[in-house]
Amino acid sequence: MEVNLFLNDFKQNCIFRLDESLRMVNSSFGFIAETDVWKKPNSSLNSIGNLILHLCGNMTQYVISGVGNIPDTRNRNAEFEIESGMTKSELLAQLEATVQQVKKVLEDSTIENLLEIRNIQGFQFSGIGAIIHAVEHFSYHTGQIAFWVKYLKAKDLGFYGGIDLTQTNS
Repeated sequence: MEVNLFLNDFKQNCIFRLDESLRMVNSSFGFIAETDVWKKPNSSLNSIGNLILHLCGNMTQYVISGVGNIPDTRNRNAEFEIESGMTKSELLAQLEATVQQVKKVLEDSTIENLLEIRNIQGFQFSGIGAIIHAVEHFSYHTGQIAFWVKYLKAKDLGFYGGIDLTQTNS
């Protein structure tokens, strides 16, 4: 019974974090124009559009393919080479569909599947390790997207509007 409680708690916390990052990206997109999506601050940084494509590629490779056991067809370089062609709504739809697939793989995963070691992108991970990587990677790039939008629009994005974040632990 304790293993099932752990497994369910792990899954629910990962799903919460995926949904949280998706909410923040969606909110960030509400502040930008179509012309902002493919802007690059400089040649060593990525556009918001490239970051979305990269997130979709990473989550697909690590979770949908890696944990879900479907063939890996990722072309990582292409995620950064694209300079235009997709709208805000198309990018968000692709990200939302990818997150839904990740959540489905996560929900369907057994403890055996999550403990199985596999080779993903040249690294050895258990299913748990692959999922943790994908969740934290999504969070990391969500922060970059938020920073870029704040920089472009000089405004607070209000991710936690109405919530008192000064509360102490009890």
